[in-house]
Amino acid sequence: MTMNGPLEGIRVIDCSLWLQGPMTGALLADLGADVIKVEQLGEGDPFRGLTAGSLQLGARDLGFETINRNKRGIAVDLRKPQGTAVMHRLVKESDVFLHNLRPQAAQRLSLDYPTLSGINPRLIYSQASGWGLEGPDANKGAYNDSAAAKTGMMYISGEPDLPKPQRTPPTTCDVAGSMCLALATVSALRARERMGKGQMVDTSIFGATITLLRWPITFALALGSDMLQRPRTEGAPLYNFYKCADGEWIYLVMAQYDKFWPSFREAVGLQELETDPRFENTAAVLANSSELISILDRVMATKTRAEWMEVFAERDFQFAPIQRSAELANDPQALANEYIMEYEHPAFGREKVIGLPYGFSETKPSLRHPCPQYGQHTEEVMLEIGYTWEDIARLKEQEAI
Repeated sequence: MTMNGPLEGIRVIDCSLWLQGPMTGALLADLGADVIKVEQLGEGDPFRGLTAGSLQLGARDLGFETINRNKRGIAVDLRKPQGTAVMHRLVKESDVFLHNLRPQAAQRLSLDYPTLSGINPRLIYSQASGWGLEGPDANKGAYNDSAAAKTGMMYISGEPDLPKPQRTPPTTCDVAGSMCLALATVSALRARERMGKGQMVDTSIFGATITLLRWPITFALALGSDMLQRPRTEGAPLYNFYKCADGEWIYLVMAQYDKFWPSFREAVGLQELETDPRFENTAAVLANSSELISILDRVMATKTRAEWMEVFAERDFQFAPIQRSAELANDPQALANEYIMEYEHPAFGREKVIGLPYGFSETKPSLRHPCPQYGQHTEEVMLEIGYTWEDIARLKEQEAI
């Protein structure tokens, strides 16, 4: 029997906005869940069609598409009693309710955990927030950069001699929150199999970013100071990046200096340094790292990146090209594992998109359909949960759907 992923048969109501919540829904949808994106009638997700800070390609919003793919979409007036009734009926027939509304907003719309768990005791109620459900900031909104600022990410990013703070890559904290909530949701579904009942799970952009920064924050908690990067010229020579003859960069990732230095020295033609006491072992190199980095800067500039990669690959050195994101479109490793994959979009034809970061031997997930148009599947979903065409017509007259 062929399955569309390990979560096939799980229905998720995605009543979230912007990025963290919808991305959680996309992760679950990629794993095979039937994710139904609920948008407010007449308004829609405010991220839909947003121009500032989004990814526009003509009339398409690629940012919105990538965090809402593999979903179906319905439009409901959540502020009307008739719309609330639709949501409650959908909850009764679903496994997960996902949202990133503020707690008071969820309660005002009768979408809070006590209400929905009363309708469906087996429901997994997955809540994404900005700062967590407790504390002085619990009811405040948050965005990606808010978390990057508050957790210290902006302060520890970049080289130490650059001005602080530094901007961090877009959506990093949002996606960390999404991954944490997706993991918590799947874990709660597994727990439901044992306990026979649902529960509420929550995570926040703030908490997920702290987890993402576990290494430097652990350092700070133990020593009371920030873990700042050393200047490149004071780092480990074989755990560093170098500019090649063609202007491209390569990163050497060999922390064990004593293990790799003899063969690396030979590979790059520096045999004359074999007896140099400045570089005879790790301790000596730590005292003279800037001198060896300067020597390697000159050597690495004598060949192109592709030429060095061939030399290093033959010797099984640990390294990676420092690529631009656009280069991933043709990266053979990304393509071989379908981390970047081709997809036949029903409206725009064949295109390359982000694939899936995991594989399953028996329940292979897939990219089944694109981001839904606003309210595209409203009638389809309502028929599935027991509404008739007459019911649907009446709700449309009442402007509830």
